[in-house]
Amino acid sequence: MLPKLRQLEEEEPLLHVLWQEEQKEIQVELMGRVQLEVLKRLISDRFGIEISFGEGSIIYKETIADKVEGVGHFEPLRHYAEVHLILEPLEPGGGLIFDSVCSEDLLDKNWQRLILTHLMEKEHRGVLTGSAITDIKITLAAGKAHLKHTEGGDFRQATYRAVRQGLMEAESVLLEPYYDFRLEMPKVFIGRAIADMERMGADFSSPEIEGETAALTGKAPAAAMANYQQEVIAYTKGEGRLFLSFHGYEPCRNAKEVIVQKGYEAERDLENPSDSVFCSHGAGFSVEWNQVKAYMHLESVLKEKKEAASLKEDVLKKKEIWLGTEEVDEIIEKTFYANRGNKENWKRRKKIQENQPSQTRNYRPVKKKEEYLLVDGYNIIFAWKELKELAQVNIDGARGRLIDILSNYQGSRGGHLMIVFDAYRVQGHRTEVLQYHNIFVVYTKEAETADQYIEKFAHENAKEYQITVATSDGLEQVIIRGQGCSLVSASELLEEIIRAKKELHERYLERGDKGKSFLLDAAVGDAAEKIQSIREGDKG
Repeated sequence: MLPKLRQLEEEEPLLHVLWQEEQKEIQVELMGRVQLEVLKRLISDRFGIEISFGEGSIIYKETIADKVEGVGHFEPLRHYAEVHLILEPLEPGGGLIFDSVCSEDLLDKNWQRLILTHLMEKEHRGVLTGSAITDIKITLAAGKAHLKHTEGGDFRQATYRAVRQGLMEAESVLLEPYYDFRLEMPKVFIGRAIADMERMGADFSSPEIEGETAALTGKAPAAAMANYQQEVIAYTKGEGRLFLSFHGYEPCRNAKEVIVQKGYEAERDLENPSDSVFCSHGAGFSVEWNQVKAYMHLESVLKEKKEAASLKEDVLKKKEIWLGTEEVDEIIEKTFYANRGNKENWKRRKKIQENQPSQTRNYRPVKKKEEYLLVDGYNIIFAWKELKELAQVNIDGARGRLIDILSNYQGSRGGHLMIVFDAYRVQGHRTEVLQYHNIFVVYTKEAETADQYIEKFAHENAKEYQITVATSDGLEQVIIRGQGCSLVSASELLEEIIRAKKELHERYLERGDKGKSFLLDAAVGDAAEKIQSIREGDKG
């Protein structure tokens, strides 16, 4: 029977045929009993088969109310895939939108395309009633593959599990279908019609009355309007007419009742698992959805954004506080001299100290630490507009341009400058440190990113050197700040380079205004007198 119904489905766009594997039954989605009767007659005429349908039910859907990160991991022995998806709600009627913002440095483009294919190939089910999800944007934010053990099917499993894990973590909302309706009848029945609409939870405008006829227009839940056509015919004695058209999906009025009635248990749905599979000591083990983020291999994408936003907010809120001398005296009085008597005793001590001769104290000079500026290379490239545009054409050109800019900048500052680039994807690559004119260029070893190298350098050398890190990576900023190092964002570094270049330019312009430079101009003291006497002797 299913192939025959599929044939009719292709001919009639309003007909939707489903095969439910769990119940082993065919389900047909359509609007109202009239269309149902038409379908029965069509099947009888076309295929010579008399059929009947069971009791119908409303098609519910689900969406989410908040933004979450779903994580799926699939790693049985000799398999590996991890997927991070951002799920965020859309406006009603938005459907499902799929996108990717994952860096190709993190996950190759072919794997990203495969993940998007898996997202689109399946009707994903919600966790409240098992209904299809809608009005959600799903964005691939991060992913990880293994050079040897990853296969295409691994990302299918990780993707499905990431969607379900995100739905389990999010605040889900049950949706029900609504009809736009127009109800026409003799005006003597308008009171009954208004009472029915209020009982159904309909949203309608004031009745339109013209002569002996009245009309109501608005929208109402499909569940309440399902059999209302028969009621209208009955109480208007066949003089009433009800016109219905599909309006869309809106939050369900009696969601709790429907959820209990459906009896769906998301964690028992074996066809749509929300747990993940990890590997330990050569064997795979399952981790429940609410524990997956404690085992995942990649950092949380949303967590990084939240920490970066929090750090930025702290910086904006931070202000310098200046205290006057009177406020300082008051603080000293309330703290240092709090247990040494009252205010008069403190003034007396202060007067005695003022009359005593000053004593010379010997201080040890504080040894100034060497300065290191560490620059996260690719982070800066993609943060500066000029270099980002160049990188889209030629990444090597953008890298070389950044090295030249920083080399010129280093000429006007002291200390040491190191640029760190990722080379973790190069198989067998070892850490490589090259000297380019007056700066150092570092390429990390295999499986080590630039931020990992910088964090390790900061951890090992923070006490010995004064370290400043230039990056706009939110998570890296938090870690570096925890090591006691200074931070410079990509925009701040660019401003500093422009300022240094301007100062250098102005300095040489000032020298150029004086004309030629003579030895006497630079000489001082006895040397100046001797040079002057020689010049006067030559003239004589």
